[in-house]
Amino acid sequence: MSPTERPVLAAVRNHVGHLTLNRPAGLNAVTLEMVRLLQQQLSAWAADPQIHAVVLRANGEKAFCAGGDIRSLYDSFQRGDTEHETFFEEEYALDQHIHAYPKPLLALMDGFVLGGGMGLVQGASLRVVTERVRMGMPEVGIGYFPDVGGSYFLSRLPGELGTYMGVTGLQIRAADALHVGLADWCVSHDQIAELDRCLDRMSWSVHPQEALRTLVATLGSNKLPGSELKALHQAIDEHFGKSDVAAIRASLAAESRPEFADWAEETLKVLDSRSPLAMCVTLEMLRRGRELPIADCFALELHLDRQWFAKGDIMEGVRALIIDKDKSPRWNPPALAEVTPERVQAFFDGFKATTGKARRSATA
Repeated sequence: MSPTERPVLAAVRNHVGHLTLNRPAGLNAVTLEMVRLLQQQLSAWAADPQIHAVVLRANGEKAFCAGGDIRSLYDSFQRGDTEHETFFEEEYALDQHIHAYPKPLLALMDGFVLGGGMGLVQGASLRVVTERVRMGMPEVGIGYFPDVGGSYFLSRLPGELGTYMGVTGLQIRAADALHVGLADWCVSHDQIAELDRCLDRMSWSVHPQEALRTLVATLGSNKLPGSELKALHQAIDEHFGKSDVAAIRASLAAESRPEFADWAEETLKVLDSRSPLAMCVTLEMLRRGRELPIADCFALELHLDRQWFAKGDIMEGVRALIIDKDKSPRWNPPALAEVTPERVQAFFDGFKATTGKARRSATA
């Protein structure tokens, strides 16, 4: 494999470590090899006094990262080995490392940022998107739950916006990412080359974090017009603050205000296409995550992972949507009314928080 064919590229220019996801044909979906390469390089740069900051980006026109390589995880479980378990353990360790990274880390996102891609960027000290970003945690659509720290960063969004994103699995655009706090700045796609030129000429006369923030603020904006979630925030809080998914669905079905009726109808269609079990476990996970520090959030997600391939809907979701592509998953149970509280709670049995409580705040 030539250096340019490696799934993660690393380069240093002007005291900046540049990490580039390099599987554009696979929408930069994260593999175990990529997790290990990222962890190795980030650890090395953290200890290198010549590296002042790190930039994480991706090659390709379509995606920063469309998630984890879910097909390989499906195959691992089918084979009866433990590669899928190892993947989650090391992926979450990488994501948690990014949250605590000791140097400024600028995540530069263009195109799709989904699932595992969100895990790579939400701990970055500067989260920069372009106007072409499509961001989300779509796991419930394949019978899974929003992991990679989703129980932490979704649960800390304002009001019930994180609940809405996690339970529906819907994607948002750049204006919404800024509005809800999943991105800090928007720099236009056409300005990325200028951003690189400025990084290459940076004098580092001030603290690197301040230097990067000043640069990004000069080239971009931290607010964009047209946030759909801003207009829907009141309705989302009312409906997605209900006690369980069945109550959320009933509340949406009763929505009669003209300004929200069409949205409620479309949201109902989305919910009815998702895994009932995954939605219910996701809601419970997010509610618990609000009260947990980040280490316990990742530990909770691992606790769920270790049961989910055998007891959850992910194998059927991947079969229907990725392997056979019949797009007709046979969820178990098939209807929301058949998901009992006891079945949901059973996934959380045995989990013990280890590091004390940390109540939610307005920002992750």
